[in-house]
Amino acid sequence: LSANPYLGETLVLWLWGGFAVDNPTLNRFFTIHFLLPFVLSGLVIAHLIFLHETGSSNPLGTPLNNDKIPFYPYFMI
Repeated sequence: LSANPYLGETLVLWLWGGFAVDNPTLNRFFTIHFLLPFVLSGLVIAHLIFLHETGSSNPLGTPLNNDKIPFYPYFMI
C-alpha cells in the first residue's frame, strides 16, 4: 500500500494511523482480520441469493464453445 506513488504515505496514515506497530495499529490489524471472513461470507451469501435466483448458467450470453479451436484444415482433406 505504501508503494503507491504520491498517495502511499497518505493511505497508510489514513488506514493504519502511521507506520509504527503499536497497540492501536495491532488493534486495527486484528479487527480487520477478524471481520474479513464474516464480510466474505456475507458477500458469498448475497451473491448466491441475488445473482443466482434466475438459475441461468450463462447470464452474460457468451458463446459456450468459446474455448474450442476449429480443426486444422490440413487434416480435413
